[in-house]
Amino acid sequence: MQTHLLFLYCYIGLSLVFAEGAQTIANDELSTLLAIKASLIDPLNKLMDWKLPSNVVENKFLHCNWTGVSCNSRGFVDKIDLSNMNLNGSVSESIQGLRSLTSLNICCNEFTSSLPKSLSNLTALKSFDVSQNNFFGSFPTGLGKASGLTSVNASSNNFSGFLPEDLGNATSLESLDLRGGFFEGPIPTSFKNLQKLKFLGLSGNNLTGKIPPELGQLSSLETTILGYNEFEGEIPEEIGNLTNLQYLDLAVGSLSGQIPPTLGRLKQLTTVYLYNNNFTGRIPPELGNSTSLVFLDLSANQISGEIPVELAELKNLQLLNLMCNKLTGFIPDKLGELTKLEVLELWKNSLTGSLPMKLGQTSPLQWLDVSSNSLTGEIPPSLCSSGNLTKLILFNNSFSGTFPISLSTCKSLVRVRMQNNLISGTIPVGLGNLPLLQRLELGKNNLTGQIPEDLSESTSLSFIDVSWNYLESSVPSSILSIPNLQTFMASHNNLQGKIPNQFQDCPSLSVLDLSSNSLSGEISESIASCEKLVTLNLRNNQLTGEIAKSIARMPTLSILDLSNNSLVGRIPENFGTSPALEMLNLSYNQLEGPVPSNGILTTINPNDLIGNAGLCGGVLPPCSQRQSARTEQSRNMHINHIIIGFVTGALVIITLATAIFTGKWLYKRWYLYNSFFDDLFKKSCREWPWRLIAFQRLNFTSSDILSCIKESNIIGMGGTGIVYKAEVHRPHMIVAVKKLWRSDNDIENEYGYTLKIDEKSDIYSFGVVLMELLTGKMPLDPAFGESIDIVEWVLRKLKSNRTLVEALDPSIAGQCKHVQEEMLLVLRIALLCTAKLPKDRPSMRDIITMLGEAKPRRKSMCHNGSHNSNKEKQIFSNSPVVGLL
Repeated sequence: MQTHLLFLYCYIGLSLVFAEGAQTIANDELSTLLAIKASLIDPLNKLMDWKLPSNVVENKFLHCNWTGVSCNSRGFVDKIDLSNMNLNGSVSESIQGLRSLTSLNICCNEFTSSLPKSLSNLTALKSFDVSQNNFFGSFPTGLGKASGLTSVNASSNNFSGFLPEDLGNATSLESLDLRGGFFEGPIPTSFKNLQKLKFLGLSGNNLTGKIPPELGQLSSLETTILGYNEFEGEIPEEIGNLTNLQYLDLAVGSLSGQIPPTLGRLKQLTTVYLYNNNFTGRIPPELGNSTSLVFLDLSANQISGEIPVELAELKNLQLLNLMCNKLTGFIPDKLGELTKLEVLELWKNSLTGSLPMKLGQTSPLQWLDVSSNSLTGEIPPSLCSSGNLTKLILFNNSFSGTFPISLSTCKSLVRVRMQNNLISGTIPVGLGNLPLLQRLELGKNNLTGQIPEDLSESTSLSFIDVSWNYLESSVPSSILSIPNLQTFMASHNNLQGKIPNQFQDCPSLSVLDLSSNSLSGEISESIASCEKLVTLNLRNNQLTGEIAKSIARMPTLSILDLSNNSLVGRIPENFGTSPALEMLNLSYNQLEGPVPSNGILTTINPNDLIGNAGLCGGVLPPCSQRQSARTEQSRNMHINHIIIGFVTGALVIITLATAIFTGKWLYKRWYLYNSFFDDLFKKSCREWPWRLIAFQRLNFTSSDILSCIKESNIIGMGGTGIVYKAEVHRPHMIVAVKKLWRSDNDIENEYGYTLKIDEKSDIYSFGVVLMELLTGKMPLDPAFGESIDIVEWVLRKLKSNRTLVEALDPSIAGQCKHVQEEMLLVLRIALLCTAKLPKDRPSMRDIITMLGEAKPRRKSMCHNGSHNSNKEKQIFSNSPVVGLL
C-alpha cells in the first residue's frame, strides 16, 4: 500500500513539474509569437487577435487559437500559416524559439527583406514555404539539418548567390522549388543524395555550367524544371535512367548538341519542353518509344533532317511543336492519323510535299500552323471535321487548288491566314456567318470572282486582307460597316465602281487600302466620320472630283495616299493643320493652285506632289504671275459657272411657266408665221459653251518604262526611292518614275507578319500598335476622354509610376509582376516611337535591339491574378502554345 502511494506521489510530482514546464514553454512561445508580430507590417490587420490575454495563467495555450497558428497535442506550436495576408516587414530572429515547428508557410505576401539565419535552428521542420515574396540576399543555410524536411518552396523571390548545397543533406526531401530568382553558379553535386526527390524546380535563374549527370541518380524524380537558365553543353544521357520521370523542361537556354536518344527509355514521360536552345542534329526516332508523351516541343532550335515517322507512334500526343528549325523532307502521312492531336506547329522550316490528307479527320485539331515552308498540293478538306479548328495558318507556301468549302462552315474558326500561296477559284460564301472569325487573310493568291456580300454580315471580323488577287466587281456596299472591322485591304485587284460611302457606320476602322484598282467616282465627305482611321490608301485608281476638306479634320489619320488618280481642284488649306497627318502623297493627279504653306505641307517631299502641272509654291517652285493669273482666272470661272447655273435654272422655270400661256396664242397664229420655225433653224446655232472630254488613258506600257530605269536617267533621290526620267517615243512624252527602296528594315516576326518600316511615320504607327496590344485599347477610345488619343492617354499615365501599371491590359498582365515589368519596358519603347518630332524617333534597328533587351528584372510565379499556394504550380514550364489546350 505504501509503495502504491509512493508511486502516486511521484507521478503527481512529475506531472506538476511537466505541467509547470509546459506552461513555461507555452509562455515562451507566446512571447515568441508576439516578437514575430512586432517585426511584421500588417496593413489589413489580419493578426488582430495576436495579443496578450488578461490572465496568462487562466488562459494558457490561448495562442494556439490565434490566426494562422496551430499547436500539437502537447500544446506546442507546430504550424504557422500566414500566407496571402499582404504582410510586409521582416521575419524575426526570435522564430528560432518555436522548437517544435514543423510547418512554416508565409508565401504570397509582400516581404522585402532577407530571411533570418536562425531558421537553421528549426530542426523539426518538415515543410518550408516562403514563395511569392520579395526576399533578397542569400538563401539561409542550415535547413539541411532538418532530417525530416520534405518540402522547400522559395520560388519567385529575389534570392541571389549559389544554391544551398547543404540541402543535399535533407535526404527526406521530396520537393525542392527554387524557381524564379537570381541564383547563380552550377547545380550542387550534393543534390544526388536526394533519393526521395520527386519535384526539382530551378528554372528562371542565372544558373550556369553543365547539367550534372548525377541527376540521373535521382530515381524517384518525376518532374524536372530547369529551363530559363544559362546552362550549356549537352543533355546528359543519364537522364534516360530516370524511369519515373514524367515532366522534363529544359526550355530557353544555351544547351547544344543532339537530343539524347535515351529519352526514348522513359515510358512514363508525358511532357518534353526543349524549345529555344541550340540543339542540332536530327530528332531521335527513339522518341517514338515514349508512348506516354502528350506534349512535345522542340521548337526554335537548329534541328535538321526529316520528321521521323516514328513520332506517329505517340498515340497520346496532343501537341507537336517543331517550328523554327531546319527540318526538310515531307510531313509523315501517319501524323494525320493521331487521334488526339490538337496543335501542330511546323512553321518556318524547309518542309516540302503536301499536308497529310487525313489531318483533322479523326483528331480534335485546334491549331495548325505550317507557314513559311515550301509545301504544295491542296488543303485537306478534313481539317475541321471535329469542329474544333480555331487557327489555320498556311501563309508563305505554294498551296494550290481552291479554298476548301468545308472551312466556310467551320464555326470554331478564329483566324484564317492563307496569304502568299497559289490558291485559285472564288472566295466561298459562308465565311461572313462564322461567329468567331476575326482574321481573314487571303492576299497574294490567284483568287477570282467577287468579294462575297455575306462578309458584310459578320459581327466578329476585325481584319480582312484580299489584296493582290484577281477579284472583280465592286466593293460590297456595307462591308465597311462591320462593327469590329479594323483593317480592310483589297489593293491590287480589278475592283470597279465607286467606293462605298457608308463610312458613318465604321466605328473601328483604322486601315483602309483600296489602292491599285479601277475604282471611280468621288471620295465621299462621309469618310471623315471614321474617327479611328489611321491609314487611307486609295492610290492608283480612277478617282475624280476634289479632295474632301473634311479629310483633314480626321483626328487619327496619319497616312494618306491619293496619288495616281484624276483628282482636281486645290489642296485644301486645312491639310497643313491636320492633327495627326504624317505622310501625304498627292502626286500624279490634276491638282492646281499654290501649295498651302502650313504644317506638314511645309516639309513634304516634293516627290509626293509631282505630276500635278498646276501646283506651285510652297516646297515646289514659286508660282509665276501667269500661274497666279491662271489660278485666279480658274477661281473666277468657277464662280461664273455657279452664277450661270443659277441663272439658267431660273430661266428654265420662267420659260416653263410662260409656255402654257403662250401655247394657244402660237397655235392660232402659226399659219401667219409659218416660216417662223424654218427661219429659226436656218440661223447658225451657237455651240454649247461647255464640252465634256473623257480622261485619257496612258499610251505606254510597263516595258517602255522599265527600259528607262538606268543610272544615266536618274534625276533625283528621295527618302523612299530613286526618281528616273523616262522618255517614251511613241507617243512622245516624258514622265518621272519612282523606284522604291527595298528597305533593310523589313522585319518578319516570329509569327510571319512582315512590317515595312521605311519612314518615321511608320515608326509612329508601329508605336501606336504596340500601345494597342499592351493596353487592349484602340487609338481613340471613349475611356480616354474628349480629344485625347491613346498616345496622349499613356503620356498622362506616365506622370505617375503607380498608375502606369493601370494602363496595361489586365487580361495579359494580371498580377504577374515579371509580365507587368516586361510590358512596361515595351510601353516605354512605344512612347519613344510616338515622339512628336520624327527626328526624335528611333530607327527600326534600334527598336529591334531595345525589344530584345526588354526583359524583366526578375521572374515570378503567376496565378491568373490571384495568389495560390499550390506548390505544384509550374513556373516557366509551358510551351508557347500549350495555353490553347
